[in-house]
Formats: sequence, structure tokens, C-alpha cells
Amino acid sequence: MGAEPSASAASSEAAAFASVTMASAAAATSGGASAPAPTPTIATRTPSARRAAAARNMRLHIEHTTQYVYARPVTFGRHRLVVRPREGHDLRVERMNLRIIPEPRLMWTRDIFGNSIALVDGLASADTLTIVNDVIVERLAPFPARDFHEPWRVPFPPRYDAMELAVTGAYQAPAFVDDGPAVQAWMARVLPIDTNDAEGMMLALCELIGKTVVYQRRSEKGVQSPARTLALKSGSCRDMATLMLEAARHLGVAARFSSGYLHCSASRAGRGTTHAWTEVYLPTLGWRGFDPTVGGSISRDHIVVGVSSHPRGVMPISGAFSGTKVDCTAMHVSVKTEELPPSLANDAVDPLGSG
Repeated sequence: MGAEPSASAASSEAAAFASVTMASAAAATSGGASAPAPTPTIATRTPSARRAAAARNMRLHIEHTTQYVYARPVTFGRHRLVVRPREGHDLRVERMNLRIIPEPRLMWTRDIFGNSIALVDGLASADTLTIVNDVIVERLAPFPARDFHEPWRVPFPPRYDAMELAVTGAYQAPAFVDDGPAVQAWMARVLPIDTNDAEGMMLALCELIGKTVVYQRRSEKGVQSPARTLALKSGSCRDMATLMLEAARHLGVAARFSSGYLHCSASRAGRGTTHAWTEVYLPTLGWRGFDPTVGGSISRDHIVVGVSSHPRGVMPISGAFSGTKVDCTAMHVSVKTEELPPSLANDAVDPLGSG
């Protein structure tokens, strides 16, 4: 550009939402395009099955590295990072070290969704920007626990408490309004309705998307519209999560977009990247996560970093620099995970405070 380049929002980490490449994802997305998902059986979703899958605590070391490379030194504007895992009764952050080169001014805040947001300012001009999120988390068992909920079967469509309607209504409003007819027509053709089990319906929807849409890693910015994902029958993890988000909302279920990390074979080898899935809100059961890329409920290997009513709300890294798009010559993203030995001190603590 000329002597006075305008600010260009070109540091958004679009590729960072691309899903990890893993055997389970390939298996989940290799089915036909129009066959309805089988209705999940009770045996796969009982409390004993969940306890067997998540009976112990897990400590996990996560190293998420992002590097932007520029053809010449550029001036950076503010950057917004959504990289700190969300803590709660099932997860705690044991240690976190956020390293950024050039060295910035860093301020932490919380957004309207309760996510921890790092605002990065004061970066010196440079031809590279490196951000390393080094964190140790402890996933606390049981995850998730169903035997505390009675009844654990919620009728479909769910009926939300009057006190929650102002919030659930916002999460039921479609984000891609023009795509509504295509999404609704698709579900009418291939998704059986079970009025007795809302969570089972969401699991069936998740499995259906996993069998309909072939996973394809994309580096382009943003997400595909749900109608485009259905037309192409392919998409990234963020595209599949967006499709489930919109489909659930058209079924009257409150849903939100979730991003974070997935502990899997690719991340163990240091070849992972950030991941995206969908959460739905059900009476009594609360927020439940579903990952259409792997075709099932989320597990303790899913580490939530940010949630939002729209995919744009939880981009891991977004920001601006002065220059043109061609000035950014490369972006490298990697996520490495390693399971650590358990912490004996923390194993003695009941995360639910029941004894």
C-alpha cells in the first residue's frame, strides 16, 4: 500500500478453528449423505455408562502455539485472545503461562458470556507475532454425571422455566436466518422425532450431521453458512458445529457455539489445532456438549475455552495490523497435549462438595 496504510483485520485465527485430523473424526464423517441417524439406545446414555467412561481425574498439559509471519515489519493494533479454559466443578486451571513476542501490555477481562478475554496492546512493530498458550488443567471426575439428575429424561421439545426464558430465547434465535428453510427441510426429511427424550434427540442430530457432512479442514476465514455446508456435504469442525447450532435452534432448543481443545492422537503428536463443537441447554440437565465432527457427546478430552451465541464470538485469536493481506505471508498453528501424572493432593478433594 501507500505511505499511509489503513488498518486491516487480518490476524484472525481462521485456521485455528480447523478440527484436528484424527481417526475417530474420519470414521464419523464417512457415511452416506442422506441416511437418518439411528436413535441412540438407552444403554449408551445411562449413568453407569458415563461413569465407566470418566471415572478418574485427568491432568492435561496443553501448548497452543500460533505464529504470524509478515513480509516486512508491520504495526499491530489490539488483539483479542480467547485461550483460557473455562473453570467449574469439572475443570480447574492449575497453571497458565501466556507468552507473546513482541512483549505486549496485557489486560484480562470477562465478556458477556463469562469467557476470560485477554486484550493485547502495545506490540512493537515486527515481522513476526508469536503467541504461546502454555496451560495445565485438571479435568475432575465424574464428567458428566447423570445420576444426580432426576428425572434425567427431558421431554422434547424442552419447556424452559419462566425465569430462564429471557436467556434461553436469545440462544434459540437463529444466527443465519436466510438458511432456515434449507435446514428445516433437511431435518424434516431425515431426522426422526422422539418426544420423550430431548437429549436423545440432540445426540441423534449430532450423529446425523457426522454422517452427512464429510470433514474437510479449511483455512479460510469464518464459517460456512449451514445451507452451504448441507449443499457441499463437507466442512470443517466449526462448519459442522454451526450447522448443529442452527438445527437445534430450529427445533426449539437453546444452543451455543463452543471452542477449545481436544486431547486426541493428533494433539499428542503435536499436530493438533483448536476445535469447535456445540452445546445445548436442557431443563434439569443444563448445558450438554455435542461434537458432530466425532459424531457424539463430548468427553473429558474436550477442554472448553470459550462459548458464544455466534461463532464469531470465540475466535481464539483476532486482531489487526497496518498493511495489506499479502503482507501476512504465513500463519502456523499447532496444539500439543500431554496427559500428566495425577495430583494426589487434588484427588482427595470432592469437586461437587459432597463429602
